[in-house]
Amino acid sequence: MTGLGWFAAIIVGALAGWIAEKIMKTDHSLLLNILLGILGAVVFNAILTFVFGATLGGWIGQLVAGIVGACILITLGRAVRSA
Repeated sequence: MTGLGWFAAIIVGALAGWIAEKIMKTDHSLLLNILLGILGAVVFNAILTFVFGATLGGWIGQLVAGIVGACILITLGRAVRSA
Protein backbone atom coordinates (compact mmCIF):
# COMPACT_ATOMS: atom_id res chain seq x y z
CA MET A 1 0.00 0.00 0.00
CA THR A 2 1.44 3.33 -1.02
CA GLY A 3 2.57 5.52 1.84
CA LEU A 4 1.77 3.11 4.68
CA GLY A 5 4.06 0.78 6.60
CA TRP A 6 3.35 -2.91 6.95
CA PHE A 7 1.69 -2.56 10.35
CA ALA A 8 -0.56 0.25 9.12
CA ALA A 9 -1.31 -1.70 5.93
CA ILE A 10 -2.50 -4.66 8.01
CA ILE A 11 -4.74 -2.47 10.16
CA VAL A 12 -6.19 -0.54 7.22
CA GLY A 13 -6.51 -3.77 5.20
CA ALA A 14 -8.42 -5.49 8.00
CA LEU A 15 -10.77 -2.53 8.37
CA ALA A 16 -11.27 -2.19 4.61
CA GLY A 17 -11.90 -5.94 4.24
CA TRP A 18 -14.38 -5.91 7.11
CA ILE A 19 -16.30 -2.94 5.68
CA ALA A 20 -16.34 -4.54 2.22
CA GLU A 21 -17.54 -7.78 3.81
CA LYS A 22 -20.48 -5.92 5.38
CA ILE A 23 -21.28 -4.03 2.16
CA MET A 24 -21.21 -7.22 0.04
CA LYS A 25 -23.04 -9.27 2.73
CA THR A 26 -20.44 -12.04 2.98
CA ASP A 27 -18.73 -13.73 5.90
CA HIS A 28 -14.93 -14.07 5.89
CA SER A 29 -12.22 -14.69 8.43
CA LEU A 30 -9.98 -11.94 9.78
CA LEU A 31 -7.06 -13.19 7.69
CA LEU A 32 -9.12 -13.11 4.51
CA ASN A 33 -10.42 -9.63 5.38
CA ILE A 34 -6.82 -8.39 5.76
CA LEU A 35 -5.84 -10.03 2.48
CA LEU A 36 -8.88 -8.64 0.63
CA GLY A 37 -8.30 -5.15 2.01
CA ILE A 38 -4.60 -5.05 1.07
CA LEU A 39 -5.02 -6.69 -2.34
CA GLY A 40 -8.12 -4.58 -2.96
CA ALA A 41 -6.13 -1.39 -2.36
CA VAL A 42 -3.41 -2.61 -4.73
CA VAL A 43 -5.96 -3.50 -7.42
CA PHE A 44 -7.93 -0.26 -7.14
CA ASN A 45 -4.78 1.89 -7.03
CA ALA A 46 -3.58 0.10 -10.19
CA ILE A 47 -6.90 0.89 -11.87
CA LEU A 48 -6.66 4.53 -10.75
CA THR A 49 -3.09 4.78 -12.02
CA PHE A 50 -4.06 3.31 -15.38
CA VAL A 51 -7.12 5.53 -15.84
CA PHE A 52 -6.15 8.79 -14.11
CA GLY A 53 -2.38 8.52 -13.60
CA ALA A 54 -2.69 9.02 -9.83
CA THR A 55 -3.53 7.02 -6.71
CA LEU A 56 -5.16 7.74 -3.38
CA GLY A 57 -2.74 8.50 -0.56
CA GLY A 58 -2.81 8.50 3.21
CA TRP A 59 -4.78 6.40 5.64
CA ILE A 60 -8.22 7.53 4.48
CA GLY A 61 -7.34 7.26 0.79
CA GLN A 62 -5.97 3.77 1.22
CA LEU A 63 -9.01 2.78 3.29
CA VAL A 64 -11.33 3.93 0.50
CA ALA A 65 -9.17 2.21 -2.13
CA GLY A 66 -9.13 -0.97 -0.03
CA ILE A 67 -12.90 -0.99 0.39
CA VAL A 68 -13.63 -0.41 -3.30
CA GLY A 69 -10.95 -2.87 -4.40
CA ALA A 70 -12.11 -5.54 -1.93
CA CYS A 71 -15.69 -5.17 -3.23
CA ILE A 72 -14.34 -5.67 -6.76
CA LEU A 73 -12.44 -8.79 -5.67
CA ILE A 74 -15.48 -10.22 -3.85
CA THR A 75 -17.60 -9.63 -6.97
CA LEU A 76 -14.99 -11.33 -9.17
CA GLY A 77 -14.82 -14.25 -6.74
CA ARG A 78 -18.58 -14.67 -6.86
CA ALA A 79 -18.53 -14.56 -10.67
CA VAL A 80 -15.84 -17.22 -10.86
CA ARG A 81 -17.60 -19.50 -8.38
CA SER A 82 -20.96 -19.24 -10.16
CA ALA A 83 -19.48 -19.90 -13.62
